[in-house]
Amino acid sequence: MLQVLVCGVVVFPGLFFTFRKVLPSIFKQWTDADVVLVSESVSVCRSLVSHWLATYFVIWYGVPYMSYDIFAMYLSHYYRFRVKGHKDYKSHSLRTVNSFVRKEFLLVLHHIALLTILLPVTLFFRKDQGDYFIGCLFLTELSTPFVSLGKILIQLGMQDCWLHKVNGGMVLLSFFMCRIALFPYMYWAYGSHYGIPLYSVPFHLSLSTNLGNLCILAPQVYWFVLLCHKGYRLYKRQRDAQNQASPLSSPEPVSDISKAD
Repeated sequence: MLQVLVCGVVVFPGLFFTFRKVLPSIFKQWTDADVVLVSESVSVCRSLVSHWLATYFVIWYGVPYMSYDIFAMYLSHYYRFRVKGHKDYKSHSLRTVNSFVRKEFLLVLHHIALLTILLPVTLFFRKDQGDYFIGCLFLTELSTPFVSLGKILIQLGMQDCWLHKVNGGMVLLSFFMCRIALFPYMYWAYGSHYGIPLYSVPFHLSLSTNLGNLCILAPQVYWFVLLCHKGYRLYKRQRDAQNQASPLSSPEPVSDISKAD
C-alpha cells in the first residue's frame, strides 16, 4: 500500500514538473501559460485496476491524483491570466485562488466531491462489495487522454490537421460511452445479474444510490454538451474558411469567427 501511495504522490507531480523544465528548452517561443497547460495535459494519465486495488488504488493513488490535478489546474489558470497582463496575477494570492474557483467551479466541485464523498463511500460504506462497478467508474477517465491530446495539438498549432479531427471524434465517442452510456449500462448489468428488467432496477436500489449516480451523471451530460458545441464551432470555422478561400464563394467579406477555446 505504501508503494502505491508513493507512486501516486511522485508520478503525477513528477511528470508535471519534469515537463515544466523540459518543454521551455524545446519550444522556446512558448509562454509560461503554454508550458503549464501542456504539462498538465501530458501528466493526466490514469490506470484501470481491479480486485484489492479497487479499494487501495482509490485512496493511495486516486487521492494524490485529484489533489495534484486541482493544483495543476490552478497553475494553468494563473499563468494564462498572468500572460494576458491582468494586474491581479502578478503573484499568487487569495484573489487569484478565488477567481480560479469561481471560473472553474464545476470542475473544482467535481474533484472535491470525489475526495470527500466518493472516496469515503468506496472505502468504508460498500463493505468490500461492488468491485465491478468501481471498475466501471474508473472507465470514466478513459476519455481524459483524448481531451488532453486535443489541448496539446491546439497548442502545437495542429488544430487543422487530420489527427486533431480524428481525436475530436474519439473525444466525443469515448466521453459519451464512458461517462454517459456507462450509467444505464451499469443499471442493465445489475438487472441482468439479478434477473430484473432495466426499467425496474432503480426501484430495487436505494434512494441514495440513485441520487449519487444522478449527481455524477449530471455534470457529465453538461460537459458533453459543451464538447459538442465546441466541435460544432470548430467545424463551422473550418467550413467558413474553406468557403472564403473558394473562388466560387461570395465576394462579400465573411465576418470573423472567434477562435474556439
